[in-house]
Amino acid sequence: MADTINSLASRVHELLVANLTSPAASAIPGQGALSTLARALMGAPQGVDVATGFHDVIARATALGPDAAWLVGAAHSGLAALAFRHSQIDRALLHLDAAVTTGFNDCVALHAAPLRPLHDDPRFRAIYQRIRITMADLDELVWIHREIHIMSRDAARASTENIGRHDTGISLLPMAPIPTRVPNTPGILITRIDLAATQTVLQRAIRKADISRAAGNASVSAVSYNWDDARARRDAWRTDDLESQRRQASAARAFVERPGVSTLVIPCPPLGSLIYPS
Repeated sequence: MADTINSLASRVHELLVANLTSPAASAIPGQGALSTLARALMGAPQGVDVATGFHDVIARATALGPDAAWLVGAAHSGLAALAFRHSQIDRALLHLDAAVTTGFNDCVALHAAPLRPLHDDPRFRAIYQRIRITMADLDELVWIHREIHIMSRDAARASTENIGRHDTGISLLPMAPIPTRVPNTPGILITRIDLAATQTVLQRAIRKADISRAAGNASVSAVSYNWDDARARRDAWRTDDLESQRRQASAARAFVERPGVSTLVIPCPPLGSLIYPS
């Protein structure tokens, strides 16, 4: 089957999901708590060579031409994160430079705490100064990173709430919709895939834990004379109520573009001037 932008975007999504649940993912900027939670609930992926996968995406996306350049940027940014994880700073900067050249412009991510020590590196500063963005796109980047933080918090709470439940229901962990506005710069598409991968990882993790708990409860209730059916019903009602609250909250968090916000492509705000959302 011939490659398409959609098929390669799906492949990048798969690789990011595998990367988020890898044993060392906590070293990647902005992914510490998320990766710890995901690995605890899902376990590490088996037999996924993420680096080879990203290199393959680069070759295949390059063959598709300029319209797929942002996918090359997505793969290079993934390789930069992998290199950073292993403290291979020279290699990380090499891939970050290539990512920026091919569209990566997530200047918000570059302000995450693990990357701040690099702000004094002249090579990093030179790469950062080449990034271009619009204020409209910057608003979305800030929203995406704040949403990742909120999703991770909600998933952690849902995991705690799952402990001791007697019902057999499965929670879906509602998520805010991914923005669908036409971006001013293609790099926004890269960060949207990061968001989608995060949503996938968290929802799969919570679903797996719920399925395990529900199956265990069903088995015990079938053989136990002392099973508390009333408590199971109360737990189910409470869970439904919490999920309804999360669904309403996630819908209310949908990204809304500011009226009149600038769509002029300009350099990113000065390095160190942005505060990573928390």
